[in-house]
Amino acid sequence: MSDSLQQKFADPHRSVCFVGTTPPKASTEDMQMREIAERLLARLDTLEYDGLIVYDIQDESSRIDTPRPFPYMETRDPREYSQLLHSLSQRPIITYKSVAQKNKADFDAWLEEAWNEFGLRNLVLVGSPSSEGDIKLPLNDAYAALQSHDKPFHLGGVTIAERHAVKGNEHQRLISKTDKGCEFFVSQAVYNAQATIDLLTSYARSCKESGQTPKRVVLTFTPCGSAKTLEFMQWLGISVPEATRYRILDAEKPLAESIRICQNNLNQILDACLPLGLPIGLNIESLTNRKAEIDASIHLYQLLKATLDLRLAERKLASSE
Repeated sequence: MSDSLQQKFADPHRSVCFVGTTPPKASTEDMQMREIAERLLARLDTLEYDGLIVYDIQDESSRIDTPRPFPYMETRDPREYSQLLHSLSQRPIITYKSVAQKNKADFDAWLEEAWNEFGLRNLVLVGSPSSEGDIKLPLNDAYAALQSHDKPFHLGGVTIAERHAVKGNEHQRLISKTDKGCEFFVSQAVYNAQATIDLLTSYARSCKESGQTPKRVVLTFTPCGSAKTLEFMQWLGISVPEATRYRILDAEKPLAESIRICQNNLNQILDACLPLGLPIGLNIESLTNRKAEIDASIHLYQLLKATLDLRLAERKLASSE
């Protein structure tokens, strides 16, 4: 399965589309976890999707002073949930791993188990949410440990356009992470199209200047149906321009408005970035367990995948004329 995912990622003319999800809370029994996974996959039954992304949820309270809008809850091991979803769906799974909490020996053992016991092949490593606190394994050390490991994991990295808006160097981070073994990138949820365009344009220019082929960038989108969800998005560090915030909050149907905004944002990004030869993918998630937002995420997936597929087909047709 990993090979087919790598082949898909390597073909810039095709879309690669994922659904993002989190493992159930830590107290969930095995049978209940299986039921949750089956319900998720039943919802996705009508979708054409290339795989799932399973997040490793961290307590990010060290990153920000304000209280978390939704309480932080420990989850089941993402490896367990990834293995279960892969077994039930027979599709590739990309599993996030937060590396800061354990030392290198623990991480090496985690990798061994991930490959041999849980069948994981596709990883995204995540560093500490803040430079404060007890970081037992910095992200760069985790990349080094993975490069010296004997198992050929297909490795991805996180990219955050908001960081680029502040520091102007996120594109250099992507080049650096590529040097450390990253073959693709997954973005934080996009609500600020211009910040994403600025990052991707800088990345494409840097790749061209250094003669590198740009890696696949999987853009994450999520619906937003309430002031509480919007507050949570901003707590997570997702940039939501003021006008966008008011468009959602003042709309008669906030969820539908957020979906329109996401499609418009994707089109703006594709206008700017497809001509640069950047391979784009999609990841659609629901940030809450509210049924309305989960249902909206399915609709959003269908709409954005159709949008991306159409734009890629138009581009392919134009280039062949």
